Amino acid sequence: MSENHVRALQDDKKLSLIKSLLEEKKAEELVILDLRGISSVTDTLVVASGHSDRHVQAVSEYLAQEMKRQGYQPLGSEGLKDGRWALIDYGDVIVHIFYQEIRRHYDLEGVWRDAPVILDERQGDEWGDKH
Repeated sequence: MSENHVRALQDDKKLSLIKSLLEEKKAEELVILDLRGISSVTDTLVVASGHSDRHVQAVSEYLAQEMKRQGYQPLGSEGLKDGRWALIDYGDVIVHIFYQEIRRHYDLEGVWRDAPVILDERQGDEWGDKH
């Protein structure tokens, strides 16, 4: 990870909070991509997995609830009750939480493969140890 990415994350309390909340609920294979200059929709894409429908529901509902408690209101959300694919839009950060099989099918990391990687737990990146 580049020094610029580390510095950007340290300054981004919202992104750090999202990462921490996902980890608290044991979200799996966390990936964070920097879409600045690539997407007009958002600056950062966060993708995580759950091992079951119920796990996806629990992670997404917890994230939405705790972010609201911290003063972050989503611009929109979808799929929180379905357990297959939840999307929570915080404007400059969009979070996708997938059931593992659905994540493989849509392959958002592949769609955004040209984006700089901030964190990829699928590759054993230990971003959390740097904070």
